[in-house]
Amino acid sequence: MKPLTKLALFVLLFTTTTTAFAQKHTPLPHGMVFGSSPSNINQMPAGKLEAFMGKRTRTSVVVYGRVLRVTKQQGGWFEMDAGNGKIIAAHFRDYNIKLPVDLKGREVIIDGVAEKQFIADDLQHLAGDTVQGKKQHSVKTNPKEKITFEVKGLMVNK
Repeated sequence: MKPLTKLALFVLLFTTTTTAFAQKHTPLPHGMVFGSSPSNINQMPAGKLEAFMGKRTRTSVVVYGRVLRVTKQQGGWFEMDAGNGKIIAAHFRDYNIKLPVDLKGREVIIDGVAEKQFIADDLQHLAGDTVQGKKQHSVKTNPKEKITFEVKGLMVNK
């Protein structure tokens, strides 16, 4: 081979491998919105959501907190820290939303519907999340995943 063709081949291979291994980095500036823009009225920290809900099983609310991890990019599935070792499992109502993995560790404001999961005891699917009597201490529930959140809009706060 001629030295010029070897050089051209090397340059071609070098540029294709560097572009193939380059990761796409999505910048996440303050105020970036996914879905619809969340409301700025009556925001509450994610740690107070369960106390705010009380005995209600569903409520519309605006919450801010830190994202622990993005579980699925397509559909916007992520986990949010709810304080005291609890986790809020959240996903977007619109499946066309694609969240970047770089959202991990960022503080976000989310607007949507929070819902407590039921404990189905003795096939009573509408029994609620309390069990009385002998089975009160034998029902196995995961306290870390008690609240799910269907997100209408998310905004990167910090």
